[in-house]
Amino acid sequence: MMRSLYSAVTGLKSQQNAMDVIGNNIANVNTVGFKSSRVTFSELFSQTTQSASGPDANSGKGGQNAKQIGLGASTSGITVDITNPGGFETTNRPFDVAINGDSFFVVRKNGANYFTKAGNFGTDEAGNLVTDSGSYVMGYVTDKPGANLQTDMVRPLSIYTDKYMYTDPEGTRSASLTGNLNPADTNFGKGLYVTTNVSLYDNLGNEYDVQVRLSKTYDNDGNPEVDANGNPVYNIVAAGVYSNGKVVTDLTVNMTGTLTFDGTTGKILDGTNSSFDMSITGTGTDAMAFTYTQDDVDRYYEENPDGQNPPTIGDARTITLDCSGLTQFGSATSIDPAKGIKGEGAGKKVGTMTSVGIQPTGEIVAAYSNGDNCVIGQIAVATFANPAGLEKMGDNLYAATLNSGEFDGIGQTITAAGGTFSSGVLEMSNVDLAQEFTKMIVTQRGFQSNSRVITTSDTMIEELLSLKR
Repeated sequence: MMRSLYSAVTGLKSQQNAMDVIGNNIANVNTVGFKSSRVTFSELFSQTTQSASGPDANSGKGGQNAKQIGLGASTSGITVDITNPGGFETTNRPFDVAINGDSFFVVRKNGANYFTKAGNFGTDEAGNLVTDSGSYVMGYVTDKPGANLQTDMVRPLSIYTDKYMYTDPEGTRSASLTGNLNPADTNFGKGLYVTTNVSLYDNLGNEYDVQVRLSKTYDNDGNPEVDANGNPVYNIVAAGVYSNGKVVTDLTVNMTGTLTFDGTTGKILDGTNSSFDMSITGTGTDAMAFTYTQDDVDRYYEENPDGQNPPTIGDARTITLDCSGLTQFGSATSIDPAKGIKGEGAGKKVGTMTSVGIQPTGEIVAAYSNGDNCVIGQIAVATFANPAGLEKMGDNLYAATLNSGEFDGIGQTITAAGGTFSSGVLEMSNVDLAQEFTKMIVTQRGFQSNSRVITTSDTMIEELLSLKR
């Protein structure tokens, strides 16, 4: 039987494999994150009919090359073009993410970790970040909004779970008064005062107003009192606590002091006190929300690492009222109270999640109704020494193999892997249709040529058999 028949059969099988790969590439031309494959061939083996020999000086005969007849072809490899990125498609969906770099998303399916380039994520009924096929997207999580990320291992990422839907309230630690006190204002007459309401939050996020009164003091002759240098002096007193416009009888506010203005500049006199400590106490349960908590102690040590006098949990909270921004000019009296001092210590009410976004670093940041913007997680990635060694598992997933390198279960951030994320963008297939159609033509011709070898060999055998007739 002719060797060419069997050689051509191996050629047909090899070209069929090539056509299968090309067909799969074209079928996935619009698959998110798909990586095309290519087929390479090698000759099967050769039959040696005469071995090579060297020259023989005694016989005077030169050397001869070996005589070998090849016996066909085989598929030597099917390689995934995994490092060549596909085109990017803008979707503007918040949980569509594309990787700029060679790393992979880590996802968990049926308890095992897999890897993918497809970033078309969404959320499930429980608020978890998942792929379209229901695999959990893995990364680093926090115990609550804004807490430290747990980077010891990758865990399923959650978005809309209860612990992330709200941020804790925070009691006001400071407030400020700015504006002007006109000394000629009739409201500063004997026994009269100007009032303003300073808004505060308690530890539970409830908002209260503290009435603050500013007044002049008069001597027995009815003249406004001044200091030894003739600078005008005002009294400042916290007079009551209000909620929804009504006085809270169970709460008492404590704060008194004096403000001395420079008679020349109309500003607070240098070297005099313009900051006062205010505390709110009472016998009812409302007073408990104006006391120091463990968070206050923790904050104290963050701001004062070597501090020796931390606040005592349960004691009445000291709220600092800064009046350094007040003036005594000739313009109309106008007092502007504000929570916090230059934005610090204002406190906050309970925050409700309003939106979520994914940063280029992979951090998942949630915005809340009270102004908080907190990290609630971070997408992790995996890198491999030989990414082409990953094994396709379907659903756009790859599994680690001995030839790709193992996954350590920890992963890394995208910036540590030398890349970034693009949110609202998807990496599409890297299939090049022009190249695939060209390969299809070459493969078709290869299959056709091998089939002609078989028919021609059959004709030759038929001619041989006809010699007997």
